[in-house]
Amino acid sequence: MSDDPASLQRGAWRYFPVVPGRMEFAVAVRRALLADRPKVVAVELPSECEHGLLKAVDRLPQISALLYPQRPEGGMPESDEDDALTYQMLYVPVEPCDPFIEAVRTAREIGATVVFIEPSLGDRPHVAGAYPDTYAVRRIGLAAYLHAYRLQAQPRNDDIEHHAAAMAWRLQGADPFAATMVVLSLNMLHPVLDAVQIPQDETPQPLRANLVQLVNPDAECLAEICSETPYLQCRYEQWRIDPAEDILIDRQRANLDLLREAEALYTKNTGDTMSHWQRRLMAKYTRNLARIQGDLVAGLFDVTVAARGIVDDNFGWEVWELANRYPHQQIAPDMRTVKISGEWVWMDTRRIRLRRRLPRPKQKLMPRGLKARKKEKTKGEWQHELGGDSICSYPPEDIHIENYGRFLKGKAQSLLSEERLRVQPFTTSLLDGIDLRETLRNWYRGKIYVREANKIAGAAGALVVIFDDDDQTDRYTYLATWQGEHQNESDMAFYATDPTAQVVGPGIRRSEYGGFLMTLPPHRMSYVWSDPDYAFAESKPETLLMAALDYSVEKHVVYVAKKPPRSVFRSMAARLNRSIIYLPIGALSSEKLKKLRVVHILDGHARRDEAKDFIW
Repeated sequence: MSDDPASLQRGAWRYFPVVPGRMEFAVAVRRALLADRPKVVAVELPSECEHGLLKAVDRLPQISALLYPQRPEGGMPESDEDDALTYQMLYVPVEPCDPFIEAVRTAREIGATVVFIEPSLGDRPHVAGAYPDTYAVRRIGLAAYLHAYRLQAQPRNDDIEHHAAAMAWRLQGADPFAATMVVLSLNMLHPVLDAVQIPQDETPQPLRANLVQLVNPDAECLAEICSETPYLQCRYEQWRIDPAEDILIDRQRANLDLLREAEALYTKNTGDTMSHWQRRLMAKYTRNLARIQGDLVAGLFDVTVAARGIVDDNFGWEVWELANRYPHQQIAPDMRTVKISGEWVWMDTRRIRLRRRLPRPKQKLMPRGLKARKKEKTKGEWQHELGGDSICSYPPEDIHIENYGRFLKGKAQSLLSEERLRVQPFTTSLLDGIDLRETLRNWYRGKIYVREANKIAGAAGALVVIFDDDDQTDRYTYLATWQGEHQNESDMAFYATDPTAQVVGPGIRRSEYGGFLMTLPPHRMSYVWSDPDYAFAESKPETLLMAALDYSVEKHVVYVAKKPPRSVFRSMAARLNRSIIYLPIGALSSEKLKKLRVVHILDGHARRDEAKDFIW
């Protein structure tokens, strides 16, 4: 026996504690077994499931699920004639990334004897599985992780003691001189170490083995029932074949690769592209969600929530579907294939609703009375109908963008007003009213809090919205300045994609904004892209911002982008008696912004009457 009480080596036995269902510990178990090659491998798995578990391990990498009845208080069925379906059925996935399953799998590869030491499944205590994020093992090492966990006091109760005693009784019956590796749960390590020092009594009769069934989970439900995502399990299987590819088992890199592959599928299936600010905001959002859960790396549910929230439901769908993809899972001819719900396997499951919105290619599904989209009679017919003498916008889009522009100006002013809001205890005046939130928060003080709203001077004039900086690519080659047609329509300067590349109707071209400037009153703006006064600008967004400061008749200029402008522009605004209100574009609805980016350019006012037949 080791002289060091912190050591996990006890004579010929080496205790190897693991966190169930986590890939990092499956990796550690496999490496330890291949390095030590013990004669016996004892695992914390129920002996009555031995036959089913061994069969499931032989099926790997195809995932299986054990189906068995939960032990009721009155005991198990007396005979095979009893209806086992009257008992609650439980499912236990047998997956590659589980360290116990990996221990059995590797032990059979090296020719070691496998011993199942866990008592009946129905007697397992509800041990709290609050472990630090196992990704820390990759950063600080296994020894440091185990040492930090063992320093913390762990809960003990009668159920835990009885469970540990049952496992100790099975270990005490093993050969004490045979090189043995004992793979058990980390939260059961200390109870088992203590129980092994005391002679234990024989455990009760286990669950009837003939009641345990093996089923083949449907490929579509794997992401719900597996402890690790199928995408990660697939990478783990690749690592088992080629251990030199260590990057495959990096959980953080796996999330990054998952998002990149999902983005490619998203662009292919929807035609939409993601911006740099969305990727950066998604990284920050997933990091915050992981911190809320007490983890280092976000799980699949949090990544899907971030994908849906930052981009849209279509991208969330692609992330979930790709994470659920497991090529090894097939229909088993000799076994039932069942679709298992995550609620049957896990407690306290979380739900997410994804509404995938894709165009329907089948015309027969189109409702009656809805006109079909018109098409060219000959290829390039509409391209030849572009006169080029004059251009104009599509009025419904003008109304939409003007309304959203007013919304953004109001939002910017309200945010600036909230920054100047002051809350203080009530003394002699109610000022602008009682602040209920602050009063309730400080109710124990017995004070009433009132608010003082220091309204900002001036209104929001010009508005600049930057969807894409166009820093790395020259995608937005179309530069234009439009003047409003009436008193309620703004002058507008923008940069967009080449409209001639997408002709959607006779004299009707479709483009996508990279950024735009709007300012009232109309009929004042000249062509800003060749104005020598804006030569200081280093990019298209800066040109628009300088023009906004120049043409705004109000004090405040609203700037919406993924990052704030350079500080020199605030100094420039101050010299002009202007101020810049910055709004991060990530705080706005991605669905609204997606609709706002599309602009149709018509070849003259005569095209407006027929544009509705070609613009959807």
